[in-house]
Amino acid sequence: MSIFRFKSRETGDLVMLHAHGQRLLEIVGKDPSGPGVIQPSQMPAAVSAIHAAVAADEAKQKQKQVKEEATQDGDAAPDGDTVSLRMRAAPFVEMLERCEKAGVDIVWGV
Repeated sequence: MSIFRFKSRETGDLVMLHAHGQRLLEIVGKDPSGPGVIQPSQMPAAVSAIHAAVAADEAKQKQKQVKEEATQDGDAAPDGDTVSLRMRAAPFVEMLERCEKAGVDIVWGV
């Protein structure tokens, strides 16, 4: 099982499963295939991009839920526990905000 380890001088390391880290890096416009850096000047745009992706994800989930409820007959088994993009992204957003305030980079793959 592969992981992403995000590092900064301001926070402890943030470890994510590869798929989740890759998705967040793609959302913020970074190449997840190798080592990388997010500089403090890029962090506000990264946070905005994540918030926009979270809003889109939640709208999609709500639309899916409404459609399922409309076609549901009787009692159906509840969906399994899924972790939303909002929950997965929260530690990364916090890291971005703290690092921006401190003026330090976030790096991965180094």
